[in-house]
Formats: sequence, C-alpha cells, structure tokens
Amino acid sequence: MPSETLFGALAPAAADPKFRVRNGRIRQSIMGWTYNPMPVPELARLCREIGLVGMEGVDAQHYPLIRELGMEIALVGSHGFAKGPFNPANREAVVAALRQGIDTAVKFGSKRVITFTGMREPGITDEAGAKYCVETWKEVMPYAEEKGVDLCLEHLNSRDFGHPMKGHPGYFGDDVGLCARLVRQVDSPRMKLLFDFYHVQVMHGDVIRRYRELQSIIGHLHVAGVPGRGELDSTQELNYPAVMRAVADSGYTGFVAQEFLPTWTDRVLALRHAVALCDV
Repeated sequence: MPSETLFGALAPAAADPKFRVRNGRIRQSIMGWTYNPMPVPELARLCREIGLVGMEGVDAQHYPLIRELGMEIALVGSHGFAKGPFNPANREAVVAALRQGIDTAVKFGSKRVITFTGMREPGITDEAGAKYCVETWKEVMPYAEEKGVDLCLEHLNSRDFGHPMKGHPGYFGDDVGLCARLVRQVDSPRMKLLFDFYHVQVMHGDVIRRYRELQSIIGHLHVAGVPGRGELDSTQELNYPAVMRAVADSGYTGFVAQEFLPTWTDRVLALRHAVALCDV
C-alpha cells in the first residue's frame, strides 16, 4: 500500500481509479486554474467522464467547448481579488468588469459572477472601504437583477503567507461575518456570498455551523484540503463527507467547486478521489 505524506503526495490505496459520480446530490464543479498546466480541453473531458456538471476558473475561450460537453459554466470571472471596490479609485473598472462578466454569464447560460473586496490600502479605513464596496456593488445590482445573474462575493483567508494562492495577506474580506454583512447591506436577492470551506476553516473553523448560519445568502461553494490547500484526503483536518452531507441535507442546489492544489503524483486520481469524497 502506498504511504501518505503530510499533504498526500502519494495516492492512498483506497482511491478508486475508475470512480464516476453515483449519487449526484452535490453538483460538483472544478476551478480549472488549479490543474494547470493540464490543457483545459483535456481537463474538461476528464471532468465530464468523472461526472462533474460544471467548470469555472478557466478562460472564456473554452466556454463553448464546456457547454458542448454538456457541462455548465458554474461561475464567471470578473475583476480579480487584488484591485477591488475597497478603493474607490477602482470603482469604474470594477463596475465595468462585473457588467462584462454578467454579459458573459448570460451568453453562456451561467447564473453567477464572482466578485471580491480587494486589498486593504493605506489611507482608507475599514469603515470607509466597506462603504465603498457596498456602493460599488449597488451600482451593478440593477443590471444583475435585470439579467438574472448573481454576484458572489468570495471570502479569502489572510493567514497563509506561504503561497500566493493559498492565502491573501492584506485582503479586506478575510472575515466571513464581515462579508456576510456586506452582502446583506447591498440588499438585493442577486447579491450572494461565496463560501469557501478552505478559507473559512483557515480563518475561523466551525465550518458546518457557519455554513448553516449563512446558508440563506450563500450562492456558491468551494472546497480544498486544510492545511495546505491540497487534496481532500485523510491527512487533512476537514471531514468533507460530513461537510457535504450537511450541505446536501440543507437543500442547497448550487455548485460545489473543487479548488485544491493537487500534490499527488497521479493528479487524475486525486481529482477522482476528491469528487468521490464529496459525492455523498
């Protein structure tokens, strides 16, 4: 039996190399950037073969192929996490990017566009930055409501300094409670929270209870192993089968996107294993 390192560099013998989604209570997607440098068309065909029903986090040039393969665009990109509405100097660019994202979502039948607060910046207080965020999103909401597209605000952790995509030091929206308050202040049925179990665990813990408390405003979910953002394997502290049972039992019908950074030698097996753990 292959051994496991701290972050699961070797696949456990329990992983099924032929696994395909059986239950489907959780509508699974993948954040495609995590599987670079695998070509997106190859990844898309693998996802369809495994039984995923959505993809996100890839260039829009690949959206037609994803749709042809029978999968949805689970989440459309927009302005990026660094330069967000926290700084009012970014407002015009953020509004334009969100409107463009909404148009792209409509074109390809998607219902969600991601948004971020952006980084804290010198000279702007948290109170002012929060106000600027809400004002910027409110400017976009009439268009989102007209087109029937949700804006999903992602909470990110600011604790992990070791890798540019494992944590985001300086990110304003690093408290999921704050993000929830911002969503509610926008006061639109089309403004939602993107609840990433990885980031919430790193910053807060108690993820199942927090999910249940915020479920009414959650529009999208992401998963990855903790610590390290690796595979969802037995070396990680989150028990994802239990977490996913709580999600499924709650009546959630949106997407759950795999957003782990693969470390196993067999990256295809790693994806099958993660999907299997969430197929409760």
